[in-house]
Amino acid sequence: MEKIILTGDRPTGRLHVGHYVGSLKRRVELQNSGEYDKIYIMIADAQALTDNADNPEKVRQNIIEVALDYLSCGLDPEKSVLFIQSQVPALTELTCYYMNLVTVSRLQRNPTVKAEIQMRNFETSIPVGFFTYPISQASDITAFKATTVPVGEDQLPMIEQTREIVRKFNSVYDEVLVEPEALIPESEVCCRLPGTDGKAKMSKSLNNCIYLSDTAEEVQKKIMGMFTDPNHLKVSDPGCVEGNAVFTYLDAFCRDDHFEKFWPEYANLDELKDHYRRGGLGDVKVKRFLNNIMQEELEPIRVRRKELEKHIPEIYEILRKGSMEAAKVAAQTLEEVKRAMKINYFEDAQLIEEQAKRFAEK
Repeated sequence: MEKIILTGDRPTGRLHVGHYVGSLKRRVELQNSGEYDKIYIMIADAQALTDNADNPEKVRQNIIEVALDYLSCGLDPEKSVLFIQSQVPALTELTCYYMNLVTVSRLQRNPTVKAEIQMRNFETSIPVGFFTYPISQASDITAFKATTVPVGEDQLPMIEQTREIVRKFNSVYDEVLVEPEALIPESEVCCRLPGTDGKAKMSKSLNNCIYLSDTAEEVQKKIMGMFTDPNHLKVSDPGCVEGNAVFTYLDAFCRDDHFEKFWPEYANLDELKDHYRRGGLGDVKVKRFLNNIMQEELEPIRVRRKELEKHIPEIYEILRKGSMEAAKVAAQTLEEVKRAMKINYFEDAQLIEEQAKRFAEK
């Protein structure tokens, strides 16, 4: 069996460093590993519209922002298929058929859906498209017969929903669909990087994101204003690294060689943490160290993005070609699904022959 990856993002804004450590950096590594036969990277505009139906322009404008971030980080259209969800018609039809295999109560029990509904204050006014998006996600995954789906831990219930749909379809109809496995980030801190204010989630509305497209000055300003230990008022005070956003970012981005380059007084992050806990180490010094690390990581991305911004028509062409390729693959899966369900009426010569014979004998 081929090893195939399907992953993607909703185009509701520019991508930030949480996306980068949580999935983007890993995607590039997987793409370049040579371990996978195919990699599909989807810009999930149809899914974004489930809670932005009244503002399609927001989604429309952010397609190119996400594509620029993808390419700037190193996703390569020669190695990965970059496509737009809404340009693959088979996905909608597959979703329609899968809906018959899932109950309302099962969707209501999905903890990810529950959390998302609460976060968006939908309560009882839930758009049907949003409520059923785990089924749509199953359609995205199975259309490309993905064997591997890189996700954070919060998305595991969605993968389990897909696996249930696959098992149900294959048992009711025929062995057509592939059951995917989740690929979770190796580092727990990479699963969900907090906002610069220490809040659990980065959000544009909370203004607590460091974007991949931010200038060096913007990144520095955001880092120097980051949340630290509120009880660490004086340099001499003992500090707490747990729940301290600056140290959480260091956990995600810092390597031992950064100390040799930027702060040779320490050998590694553990030594730095020990000093901070004892007291005698100011927040400003730690933030400057983090800024040096982040600038080194983000500068090549910024440079590539600046160059790519000069070639917007070419980027749309990459997305068009990728969408055409994705549409072809998904259409093949849809054809197999319809054959298994025996709703491929015009191709079923045996059905037509049997019915012609039955009516002729009347």
